[in-house]
Amino acid sequence: MVDVGVDLVAREGAGALTLREIARRAGVSHGAPRRYFPTHLELLSAIAHRGFTDLAARVGSARGDGRTGPRGRLTELSRVYLRFALENSGMYELMFRHDLLESGHLRLRDTSLPLFEVLVELVGRVRVDADARAVAAALWANLHGIAQLWRWGSLQLATGADDFQPLLRAALDAHLGPEDRR
Repeated sequence: MVDVGVDLVAREGAGALTLREIARRAGVSHGAPRRYFPTHLELLSAIAHRGFTDLAARVGSARGDGRTGPRGRLTELSRVYLRFALENSGMYELMFRHDLLESGHLRLRDTSLPLFEVLVELVGRVRVDADARAVAAALWANLHGIAQLWRWGSLQLATGADDFQPLLRAALDAHLGPEDRR
């Protein structure tokens, strides 16, 4: 059922994730999901957990081999985050639903917070003069906003941009200070 839900959210978005539709596509009775997931939130949390696992794997790959400094790793991590959000918009929407994160099902916060800690650690290495947690939170909010506004087409309309890279560079410069581009 989780596999079906992951496929369904990828094809049709988070709004398509009803217990009845997941059961139908899984070829089970409409009551069968309740045997494994007593509430709809628990099934949605299991699906969102897959998204966090996928994002964590991508972030792990983006951390590099140590030859790139913290600013370069932050840039790559931010690109990975934005690409994930844009390529997996239904999953991304599901993953950050407050009711799922707040509910405690499958301890989604324990899956999402380590990703944030990666951001905090790298920001702390770039911005030794600042509260790394606050700067990381502001950067994350900025990235989340870029992803959402890009998905809606608002940023393309407002800026005329056809690529999010200049916006990403501006966000990183705003939160980390200008990069030395000599």
